[in-house]
Amino acid sequence: MRTLGLERLDALSRGFSLLGSGGGGGATLLQLMAERAPIWPLDLHAVDDLDPSTPCVTVAFAGSTYLLSERIPPATAFDPLLTAAERWTGVRAAAVCALEGGGMNGLAPLLLADRLDVVDADCMGRALPRLDQVSLLIDGLPGIVTVCDTGRGVAVVETTRAADVESQVRAAIVQAGGTGTVLMAGFTVGDLRDHGIVGTSLRALELGERMAAAADADGAALAEALGGRLLGSGRVSLVEPSPEDPFVSAAQVEGDDGSLLRLVARSELLAVVRDGATVAAAPEIIVALDTRSRDILQVDGVTIARHVTVLALPAPAWWTDRADRLARVTPAAFGLAGLEAA
Repeated sequence: MRTLGLERLDALSRGFSLLGSGGGGGATLLQLMAERAPIWPLDLHAVDDLDPSTPCVTVAFAGSTYLLSERIPPATAFDPLLTAAERWTGVRAAAVCALEGGGMNGLAPLLLADRLDVVDADCMGRALPRLDQVSLLIDGLPGIVTVCDTGRGVAVVETTRAADVESQVRAAIVQAGGTGTVLMAGFTVGDLRDHGIVGTSLRALELGERMAAAADADGAALAEALGGRLLGSGRVSLVEPSPEDPFVSAAQVEGDDGSLLRLVARSELLAVVRDGATVAAAPEIIVALDTRSRDILQVDGVTIARHVTVLALPAPAWWTDRADRLARVTPAAFGLAGLEAA
């Protein structure tokens, strides 16, 4: 167990923003909500700290993260979902973890930390856009129940097909106005050992603290401090949608060293092509920073005339350990052919 004081929340938030890979939503709103929560100091439990039979839930905000700044959720946003899940399963939850270990959702479990033990694990290890990319569903763990907001209540989905969770919850979130909450139940803390990504919160904390310590370092030194690679830096000269898919965009960066970078994205940065060769691709975590301010940029923050520094952080090993898992998160899984890294 690791006890965290409120003074480390900023580093934790920064680290989850890095793990967002340009997506997952800015963590500022959840950070502000967590600051006001009566949970500090916070006990962060490793998976092996708790009885493996401990009933657990995982939570996230879904849909448009930008709408949350207009419709700020209450601190009790997950309470109706938790009540419904406990009623449906007949099991009272005792622990909570993040569904998405990147962006704002890395901090989402803190909204339940006053009543549930927070587990240092999640079900993605970075930001990903689809619920059929949740580790519990990819591994086919039986008994998973998904509860989501509908705008006027909740919907419960219990199915063995991950694609059903994505399509049905997505429809409910649209009905709710484009953003809402999601909770999954029906698993234990012990299940997370094999079917979750463990240690993401401590990774985020370490990344956030290392980034703060290297604030004045150049791009190469910063990448080294973060345990990653510098892919390049330069000025964004063009941003355009893909002619094949309007939800895909590519930002062209004229490198300071004369190279030409292309950053390919959907809601997250998925690949970087340097002088015609793919040098980084999902599930590797691609980070775009404003070179001057060192702000961690969302995809739509990579704008024309901005000077950016592009890094790559190692992918969570859970995705790369097995070919069937890896196939769910490469660029090809997003309909982008020919962008796998060499």
